[in-house]
Amino acid sequence: MQLPTTFENLIEEANQLDLYKKLILQLNKDFLLANIDLDFHVEILPTSLKLLLHETVYKLIQEKFADYLNLLYIIDVSEKKVKALDGDDTLKLAEDVAFLILKREWQKVWFRNKYK
Repeated sequence: MQLPTTFENLIEEANQLDLYKKLILQLNKDFLLANIDLDFHVEILPTSLKLLLHETVYKLIQEKFADYLNLLYIIDVSEKKVKALDGDDTLKLAEDVAFLILKREWQKVWFRNKYK
């Protein structure tokens, strides 16, 4: 599996395979497991998804770091990839981590669909 390199590519691939709603459901499931009060509507526009996820990750980094780490653990975002990001600019870090979250969730949905 070749992972998308941009948010737009990820959304395009999810839509082509008709898996966008499953991606949203997977995000909702993992956020619920992490006890983070965020529930995306299945009809959410990709731009709104990106903005809301970025904003949530930013707030978690700033205000609830333990919850942020727990979320990354539950979603199974690679620690190595997170450590490779530039942590000097928290806003940029939050955007990059949000994309890592989406990529990992996409991987789960894609594999589940391919091998069902």
